[in-house]
Amino acid sequence: MSTPLMPKSTAVWLVENTSLTFEQISKFCNLHILEIQGIADGEVAVGIQGKNPIMSGELSKEEIQKCEMDPSKHLEIIKDIIPLSSTLKKGKKKFTPASRRQVIPDAISWLLKYHPELADPQIAKLIGTTKTTITSIRNREHWNIQNITPRDPVLLALCSQSSLTDAIIKAKKKKDRLKKSENVSK
Repeated sequence: MSTPLMPKSTAVWLVENTSLTFEQISKFCNLHILEIQGIADGEVAVGIQGKNPIMSGELSKEEIQKCEMDPSKHLEIIKDIIPLSSTLKKGKKKFTPASRRQVIPDAISWLLKYHPELADPQIAKLIGTTKTTITSIRNREHWNIQNITPRDPVLLALCSQSSLTDAIIKAKKKKDRLKKSENVSK
C-alpha cells in the first residue's frame, strides 16, 4: 500500500476535516496511532498546514465517506494511471568518466582501422562520442593524433562485445543491401 506524499500534513487535514478513526488515518498515512492522537490533541505537528488529499488526487470524497460510515474499512490511495513526467524513462545519455575519455580516440582509431564498414553514427552511439571527434580522427586532424594508438573498445570497457558484434552485423547487412541495389540498377 502506498502512503501519501506528505503523511503528517495529510494526517492533520484528515483529523481536522473528517470523522475517520485514528486507526484508519494512521494506516493510510503510515504513522503511529499515538502520533495521530497527538495531532488531534494539538501536541504533535503544531504549525503544520493540513494537505487536502482530495485536491492532490490521493483520495476521493466517496472513499472518505465510505470509510467514515464503516470504521473497519481502510482508506485506499488512488493509483496514478498517468505516470509523472519525472518517472518516465527519458533518453538517458551515456556518461563516460574523465578517466576513460582519454582512451576514446584510441577506440575510434581501432574501429576505423578494423571495421571501416561502421557508420559514424554507429561508432558515436557505440562508444559515446561525437561525430566531430570521429571525423577529426579519420582525417588525421585531431589535436592529439600523434599519441593515438588503435585499441579495442571492448578491452577499454567503452562497449560490450555483444553491442560491437551487433553494430558490425548491422553495418555488413546495410553494405550488402547497397551492393545488391547497385547490381540491380546496372
